[in-house]
Amino acid sequence: MSTKTSRKLINIFTIVTTIILILLSIYWYRLGIFTSQEKMKAYLADKQVIGPLIFTLIQVIQVVIPIIPGGVSLLGGVIFFGPVWGFIYNYVGICLGSIILFFLARHYGKPFILHLVSEKTYEKYMKWTTNQKKFNWFFGLCIIAPMAPDDILCMIAGLTEMKFSTYLWIILLGKPWTIAAYSLGLVYGAKWLVKLVGK
Repeated sequence: MSTKTSRKLINIFTIVTTIILILLSIYWYRLGIFTSQEKMKAYLADKQVIGPLIFTLIQVIQVVIPIIPGGVSLLGGVIFFGPVWGFIYNYVGICLGSIILFFLARHYGKPFILHLVSEKTYEKYMKWTTNQKKFNWFFGLCIIAPMAPDDILCMIAGLTEMKFSTYLWIILLGKPWTIAAYSLGLVYGAKWLVKLVGK
């Protein structure tokens, strides 16, 4: 399969998944689980074990194969499991996915990355790798900064001489800040939207 074909398939899957998530959100909204904690608890009552496992797995997959918009899955974690456990499941899933992504890039190299991003995007970020020390700092700052292309940089890091221990510490210490920022922003944004729709 060519890189263009694989990227096209991923884009199609992303669109389809987004539509499904929108439809599910409408369905859950009509059930009242977005506006009533009692209804949400009742809905999740029989999913206390399998629910977190499935959600964490979804987060791992969406990092490695971006078929679900990351912001949507982060919001889902907080909505369904609350701010504390939602954050924990988001954090565990995203960190595991980032680790897998690093090793996939290190093992399969540039061809693997080009299945997920364009040659132009690849070359854009590879320019930062000419100096390993500078790239390590750049990578660390991007992992902390919201809106940075984390997943692409995780793959690029796998192609460099960065030690896995360095990569792991950056991911473990940097990811909580962006996950918290996204989650809080999306939750308050969603609440504002629900109030707006309810008027």
